[in-house]
Amino acid sequence: MTADSLPGEVSRLVVDSSVVLRLAAGDREVAPRHKLLAPTLLRSQILSALHEAVHSGKLEPKAGLERLARFNRMLVRLLGDAVLRRRAWAIADQLGWDETYTAEYIALTQLQGDAFLTLDKKLARRVSRLVDVVGLEALT
Repeated sequence: MTADSLPGEVSRLVVDSSVVLRLAAGDREVAPRHKLLAPTLLRSQILSALHEAVHSGKLEPKAGLERLARFNRMLVRLLGDAVLRRRAWAIADQLGWDETYTAEYIALTQLQGDAFLTLDKKLARRVSRLVDVVGLEALT
């Protein structure tokens, strides 16, 4: 699926931490017709990624806290019920993954999303047979 093929009405995009970090940096706006979804683990991933960036010197502390505040204001519906966890387990098994973190995003896309949005091109290729994948341009 391409960004152009998304329907004109509301679309539910499952966004991973790479996308949310980009949004928190203020690089993109989300068109009102999109509803963003993510597994509940996104909170911890964003907090950790921002703290790591500050701790390593890649980001100034003030900028890290500003991005965290932007994330806290974002309209991202976080989901993580037992059905999603079971599906994520099966997806991780199917793809031969040890961890299930990424599988939660794919499971959520299968269960409730219209498409998965990631900046990770390798991941996008790996999961494109399981879910529709779109690029960052789909947000505008």
